[in-house]
Amino acid sequence: MEKKFVPVMITPFNLKARIDYDMVERLVDFYLAAGVSGFFANCLSSEMYSISEDERLELTAHIVRYVNGRVPVVATGSFGLTIEDKAEFSKKIYDTGIDAVVLITGHFANVDDSDEVLLKRFDKMFSLTPGIPMGTYECPAPYKRILSAPVFQTLLSSGRLKYHKDTSIDLDKVKEKLHIANVPGFDFFDAHTPNAMYSLQMGARGMSSISGNFYPEVLVWMCNNATDPSKQEDVQWLQSELTRVDPLIHQAYPMSAKYFLQLRGLPVRTISRAYVQELTPAQKEVLQGIHSSFNQWCERLHIQPVDTRAIMEPKILPDPAI
Repeated sequence: MEKKFVPVMITPFNLKARIDYDMVERLVDFYLAAGVSGFFANCLSSEMYSISEDERLELTAHIVRYVNGRVPVVATGSFGLTIEDKAEFSKKIYDTGIDAVVLITGHFANVDDSDEVLLKRFDKMFSLTPGIPMGTYECPAPYKRILSAPVFQTLLSSGRLKYHKDTSIDLDKVKEKLHIANVPGFDFFDAHTPNAMYSLQMGARGMSSISGNFYPEVLVWMCNNATDPSKQEDVQWLQSELTRVDPLIHQAYPMSAKYFLQLRGLPVRTISRAYVQELTPAQKEVLQGIHSSFNQWCERLHIQPVDTRAIMEPKILPDPAI
């Protein structure tokens, strides 16, 4: 089974902290050149809680238009105070042309609410959105609501889910869910880079982690090679390297990713609505060290890094007179 890497897209902003749509397109080009198999737009990495409802829709629609069917696109839809509000917004974002609407598990029950409450609200959501393919995501915000195996199985048995992004981190819990997730047409993605090799070998469809906003080529390589018996020495070595740097790239994220992309030659401004502080000199030095490690990984594994100079070349538009 083909393994997929699906990045959680960051949102570039201009000097007025408005969405920089030209840079959005350059980022799509960058991800595609790295070999990704899809996109998760309007997600936590996209700073979805810091942009307006209209911006969420406009950004998602722009990405769908620019991707133009080359790979699938999913996006978060469960915004609003009530289930009716969430259903209404989900319909709007589905109308942008995405392949599935992702529902944040923490949007359907409070921290102290039982799983019964969660399932009842999901059931209502499904009834209000007939025909719309759905996915689930255990997003860390507003709080991380991990789906237990029985709850996961109940949701999957609804027939409405096509996608799950898991953040349970615990490999035993991942394995338990993967056993349930062996359903045709259903994709299970792990969000935790330190799990990559293990989850892929246990049957996950792919990875969808923030590390793809730093070095997507490397995650694509891992997805392509994790189950190859002839590559296990390199796979295990790369996993140890990815695990080593993972806590470091989470610091000051998504600013850390924007700065790292600058090191790679993409002029993504270090402007964020979710993270208001500047990166410190020490943080930049750490990221520079990880950039050096990235180049070493590519050299050892014979990975060709994306040529960001080509990505940034001016587009040649067709002559309307022809």
